[in-house]
Amino acid sequence: MSKLEGKIAVITGGNSGIGLSTAEHFVAEGAYVYITGRRQKELDAAVAQIGRNVTGVQGDVANPADLDRLYAQVAKEKGHIDVLFANAGIVALAPIDQVSEEHFDKVFNVNVKGLLFTVQKALPLMGKGGSILLNASVASIKGIPGMGVYAATKAAVRSFARTWTLELKDRGIRVNVISPGYTETPIIDTISLTPEQIAQFKEGAVASIPLGRWASPDETAKVAVFLASDDSSYVAGIELFVDGGSGQV
Repeated sequence: MSKLEGKIAVITGGNSGIGLSTAEHFVAEGAYVYITGRRQKELDAAVAQIGRNVTGVQGDVANPADLDRLYAQVAKEKGHIDVLFANAGIVALAPIDQVSEEHFDKVFNVNVKGLLFTVQKALPLMGKGGSILLNASVASIKGIPGMGVYAATKAAVRSFARTWTLELKDRGIRVNVISPGYTETPIIDTISLTPEQIAQFKEGAVASIPLGRWASPDETAKVAVFLASDDSSYVAGIELFVDGGSGQV
C-alpha cells in the first residue's frame, strides 16, 4: 500500500522547486494534493507536470484572504486536510548595513507571517493523525553573510514547531520541521546577484558541504513523504536537516 493512500495534502509554494517535487512524490504515494503559487502561469505548468490528483489554487501566503480562499475550496471539495506542508518562502540577501524596512517586512511577511497563518487557518480542517511540515533552512543555525534577516525568519519557523507541537498534541496533530541545505531550485535565480556571482556562490558553498554537492529537490521531497506518513507516527517537534552535513559538522 502507498504511504499516503487516500490522504488530502496542501503544499504552499508547490509550483516549483522543493514544493513541486514534494507534490509529485505525494501524488505518487496516493495523496490528492492542492498546491499554491503566486504566478498563475507557473502554477498551471506545475499542475500539468504532476498530471493527476492535483488542484492548483493561485495565491500569496502573505495575503490572509488568499489563504481563506484556498481553504474554503479544500473544505468544499474534500472536507478535510491530512497533511499540510507550509513550504512557501522567499530568499533575499542584505548585509546588516543594507537592511531596509522594506527588505525586513518583505521577508518576514512571507516566511513568518505567511507560514503562521497558513497553519492557523488550516487547523479547522485537520484532526487526529494530521501532519504539519514546516520548511525552514540550515541557515537558521549557520552564519551566512547577507542572510541575517532570512536566517532569522527560519529560526522563527523552528521555534513555532516547538510551541505548536505542545499546543496541538491533544488534537493528535504532529508538527515537524524540514531544514534543507543548499538545493538546486529556481529560488536561487531570484537572488539579486549576477550569473557570475551565483556561480561563485555555488562553488564556494560546495566547500562547506561534507557530501560535496548541492541537493536536488527530490531528496528533500522524500524526507517530506516520511514525515507526512505514518512511518513517522512517533516523530514530533523535530528539525530534520537535509543539508549534506553542512550544518552538522
